[in-house]
Amino acid sequence: MKQLRIAERLGQEDFLAQTLHRDYRHVMGAFTQSELDALISFDVLSDIIARHRLEPPRLRLAAAGDMLPLHRYATPVTTRRSTVWQRTHPNELHQRLAEGASLVVDQIDHLHEPIGDLAAQLEAWLRATVQINAYASWTPTEGFGTHWDDHDVVIIQVQGAKRWRLYGPTRRVPLHRDVAAPEPPPTEPVAELVMRPGHVLYLPRGWWHSVTADQGTHSLHLTCGLTPHTGARLLNWLADELLASDTFRVDLPLHADDAHQAEFLALVGREVVAALTDPRLLHRYADAQDAQDLGRLRPSLPHLTAVPAEPGLLVRLTTGRARVADVTVEGEALVRLRGAGQEVDAAVAAAPLFHRLLESGWHRLDELAQAAGVSVADVAAVVTELVTAQIASVRAESP
Repeated sequence: MKQLRIAERLGQEDFLAQTLHRDYRHVMGAFTQSELDALISFDVLSDIIARHRLEPPRLRLAAAGDMLPLHRYATPVTTRRSTVWQRTHPNELHQRLAEGASLVVDQIDHLHEPIGDLAAQLEAWLRATVQINAYASWTPTEGFGTHWDDHDVVIIQVQGAKRWRLYGPTRRVPLHRDVAAPEPPPTEPVAELVMRPGHVLYLPRGWWHSVTADQGTHSLHLTCGLTPHTGARLLNWLADELLASDTFRVDLPLHADDAHQAEFLALVGREVVAALTDPRLLHRYADAQDAQDLGRLRPSLPHLTAVPAEPGLLVRLTTGRARVADVTVEGEALVRLRGAGQEVDAAVAAAPLFHRLLESGWHRLDELAQAAGVSVADVAAVVTELVTAQIASVRAESP
């Protein structure tokens, strides 16, 4: 898939300025059929179910807002080491789906690389952790009823069609852990639309909606959930940052007189206000969140120590939220790549290499060497550091 394809189709800067967190957006024809086929198909979904032990709720069936009991489509299997896993029975699975259940596979971005690429593109653009779930249904029965999500979602219709009824929010930006629940939705939707292959829909969190496959065809769609950045998360992060100050490490003066307690609270207030008035506070917060996001870690077998200088060897970053910055360390100008909770510094000559790696997908070592104007051996040395730091992974070129 092309990098930032969804960003382009949703409107890029216009979407960020006018739609994100504010209103829904429905884009028809955002993906071509060939792009959808490369993303996922029912064949791929069947293979994933067959080849992975997807314990609930990773794989689950839902109907009329309830989860189906596991015994209705799977049986427990005890291994000779006395571990138990659930084996999905295709015939019983087919029966439950024909009866109206919807099939869900959570975090399919960790199971299928093209969907992982899609998640990484969204993460790089929106600077948020993304989880992608797959949903499939065959009947008009609503799998989840009318509900709202505690995170923004981007929906991609892959096959078939689904009718979405949107009712809007009844509580502004509700959370999973909140002090109050949203009021019930209105009886009439504010919008009703049919999602067909290639359509993309964005919904802010808190928007009530219902979804049915009532178009006389089976349906397969992906839902990309965006972990929200909230004021509460900002303050939690800031609390850790403020531990650099003695004021936030000393014991509270619980047994002091009122005057001393007031003096202490005034000092705390001044330091908190000073931190909150830093004009770059949100930039620092976003940079820190990007740098800590683990992405989708992947080993680089059989290369346990050093990455060999093989021109055709492929490398990619494991996180879509990695960032590159120019830094000065002990008077020396360097370029730094931050991601997956790690930092790797390199000579300024490696900057083109790092920036090329920020583009999603796999990259040949010789192409990276050409982009940076260095040898393949130099690139392999830098990539070795990235692999050791878990920011990158390598593999052999496909035959």
